Amino acid sequence: MLNSLDNINQKEAARKKSLGELGELFAIKALVDKHFDKIQNLNDGHLNEPFADLKCEKDGKTYIISVKARNKFQKNGKINSRYNLWTNAYEKARKSEIKYNATACWMAIQFDKNNFSIFFGHLAELQNSNAIPIDKCEKGLIGYIWENKKRHFFDFDFYTNIK
Repeated sequence: MLNSLDNINQKEAARKKSLGELGELFAIKALVDKHFDKIQNLNDGHLNEPFADLKCEKDGKTYIISVKARNKFQKNGKINSRYNLWTNAYEKARKSEIKYNATACWMAIQFDKNNFSIFFGHLAELQNSNAIPIDKCEKGLIGYIWENKKRHFFDFDFYTNIK
């Protein structure tokens, strides 16, 4: 029988997993809008591919993309300004670049109660940092702003980490 702490942990894990899946859907839509093609969810063929979630092509080039979807605000109410990459992200990215003959990229999707923003960039831009600096993305200093505080129309209460 589950105790209340186990139940809370399971709900939190489900919330985070669901937020990640929502982020991947938004990422695919953004890639379509930006005229990428041959978009593939790499998790469909191999759950938890070491670096990338998505593979796609544009203008004859192949890209692998690690998607990071997060709440804009942390549980303490402060801005979530850095989205952590996986452990050994650069080593894993190099292996994936060779495997898929592709360029490693990242996509950060920031959600809040009514809006979302999407930032896209090449992994090399992060200069071996272990996190995507969202504050720099918002200022246009790193990557590209694909969506900026665009209104979404779904009930976000389940996904928020501020209760």
